[in-house]
Parts: sequence; structure tokens; C-alpha cells
Amino acid sequence: MMNTINLMETPTVAASVDQTAVIELFDPPMCCPTGLCGPSLDQTLLNVSEMIMAVQAEGTTVERYQMTSHPHKFMNNNDVMRLVREQQMAALPITAVHGQVIKTGAYPTLAELRAALNGSTTQ
Repeated sequence: MMNTINLMETPTVAASVDQTAVIELFDPPMCCPTGLCGPSLDQTLLNVSEMIMAVQAEGTTVERYQMTSHPHKFMNNNDVMRLVREQQMAALPITAVHGQVIKTGAYPTLAELRAALNGSTTQ
């Protein structure tokens, strides 16, 4: 007897996967959630926004947190809190992919994010 796979059931299985963020950005303090609200644009933050849009267009979930508006996200992540305690604000931004910190002190490049999403590690 042959085993068959019903492809129509696959999306149902995928939909039940853990809905937590795949990429989490723990940002330094900013004037607004993206940092793109001041009188002049910061090129780094503009690049980060474009990078986020690129990975979201590929179906990746991205969440951004700031300590003032999401303190519980910082407090509930032991690795992030350890880094902030050890390095203070120099640790920020912190990027985690699949719950693992991949970069501290600077935002990752799109290539670094894609590598982390595919299982490679950086830092």
C-alpha cells in the first residue's frame, strides 16, 4: 500500500505553527516606533524600514519593540535583558531570529537576516 500526502491539508498544518514573531528588533529609544518621524531622516533607519518591508513581503513576521512602550518584551527575554544589563544602551539595537540573538549594537543587513532565517548564525 502506498502512502499518499493530501496536499490540501498542508496549509491547515502550517497555519497551526507557533504565531510568535520570527524576527524581533529590540530598538534603542526613538521618537516614534520606526524612528522616521523627525525633521530629518536617518539613513540607517530608512534602510531598516526597507529591509523590514522586504522580508515581510516574503511572508516573514517582524516585530519591533522599544523599552518605553514594550518593557515586558525586554523583561521576558533573558538574553536581551542580560545584554542590556552588561552593555546598557550600547547593546541596542538587538536582533533576534527564531528567538536567538543574531546581532547587537547595530541593525543586521538584509543578507544577515536571510542567512539567520535559513539557519545560519551571525553576531
